[in-house]
Amino acid sequence: MNQHSTSLSSYDNTPITAIATAPGRGGIGVVRISGKDLSPIVSALFASVLKNKLLTPRHATYLPFTQADGSVIDQGIVIYFKGPHSYTGEDVLELQGHGGPVVMQMLLTRCLEAGKDAGLRLAQPGEFTQRAFLNDKLDLAQAEAVSDLIEASTEAAAKSASQSLSGVFSKVIHALVEKVVHLRMLVEATLDFPEEEIDFLEKSDARGQLTTIQAALQAVFQQAAQGALLREGLNVVLAGQPNVGKSSLLNALAGDDVAIVTPIAGTTRDKVTETIHIEGIPLNIIDTAGIRHDDDELHPDEHRSTIDTVERIGIERTWAEVSKADVILHLLDASRGPTRADEGIVARFPDEVPVIRIWNKIDLSGHHASVDEMDDATHVYLSAQDHLGIDLLRKELLRIAGWQQTGESLYLARERHLIALKQAHEHLQNAADYAAQNDQSLDLFAEELRLTQDRLNSITGEFTSDDLLGVIFSRFCIGK
Repeated sequence: MNQHSTSLSSYDNTPITAIATAPGRGGIGVVRISGKDLSPIVSALFASVLKNKLLTPRHATYLPFTQADGSVIDQGIVIYFKGPHSYTGEDVLELQGHGGPVVMQMLLTRCLEAGKDAGLRLAQPGEFTQRAFLNDKLDLAQAEAVSDLIEASTEAAAKSASQSLSGVFSKVIHALVEKVVHLRMLVEATLDFPEEEIDFLEKSDARGQLTTIQAALQAVFQQAAQGALLREGLNVVLAGQPNVGKSSLLNALAGDDVAIVTPIAGTTRDKVTETIHIEGIPLNIIDTAGIRHDDDELHPDEHRSTIDTVERIGIERTWAEVSKADVILHLLDASRGPTRADEGIVARFPDEVPVIRIWNKIDLSGHHASVDEMDDATHVYLSAQDHLGIDLLRKELLRIAGWQQTGESLYLARERHLIALKQAHEHLQNAADYAAQNDQSLDLFAEELRLTQDRLNSITGEFTSDDLLGVIFSRFCIGK
């Protein structure tokens, strides 16, 4: 029985088609068709040129692409994949022509016309890959890796997505599941034969097996968390008073003048976002409006001014970005030290978000570029203008992110994978608590192992709700 039988009840197996290449002009464009039996569609498209010949599976055939009246749309290559030896597990037909958007649209329209009697329709986003999953060509983690590989923004992310697509992540999860299943078998067999319960945990080394599984799960989680960083990256928000050098720091990190820098306080009125990469990790650096109030303590060299409406809106948006940050870089002026206003800013930072205190303008203060670990936060001394200490900050950002260079190839993981692994860890911990009660709670021990198995299986899709599948595949691009 198909392992995804719970999802096959709603499986619409009518043939589907879509343009499989990205929008725009290119040397080659591909229209893809998938269905249980494409022979009627192949005949309608190419009967006049094939003249009773058949397309040879997995061989390229050069043909004219014609309208119903015989007029030529384009000339190109047709490749036929006979199911189940195809991407989707069904019959697949790929028409490769010139990649102009008008040509591709004409070819797609012609395919829909030729396949009308067979029920051919436009594919939904991700539907080709969804069929590959439902037909056991890919498990769910591999299917998600298809989308991740397409969307990879760095070489490291692409390599990790490729690892997941090749099944490395899935194999690790399956190995964990096998360990859990083996222990479940021992526990449940003992429940079936109560007379054998005496010292079961000792005789079978159940506690030792459980400890081994917990250690293996922790190792998988650490690898997955590293891979998730490659996919998701971090939102790093620059916050602080006006004219402390937030925009200068953004430019220094980005290696380009992406933000306007002037001596005038309050130049930045709205957020400026720039994505940079450190060791392959994408970081979304968000420069925000300087935070101040009309009654803030001012430096003697500054002149009091009233906040206008636009600046006030900018400050409100700054706090909105701070609330969503993964890391906050709180910029302070090293040449003048902390002020009452700085203390007020710190008081409003979310407790759960890591904060790095950035003491900028050390070119004016006489400090050396350095990193100090203090009780309240990590303090980095630098000069954004002279690019002093920027590398120290980059290393600190990686440390805060939890990034560790490993000799192993990572697999790209998603947030739902991490949640499932955390839940599996919680159930294993519950199992360990019941194991500590000796043989008195074997039924509860067995139940926690079952729940652990369910959480791990949800990663690869052995037991997955239709609702979750809908969410996952709807985020794919059309044609994939």
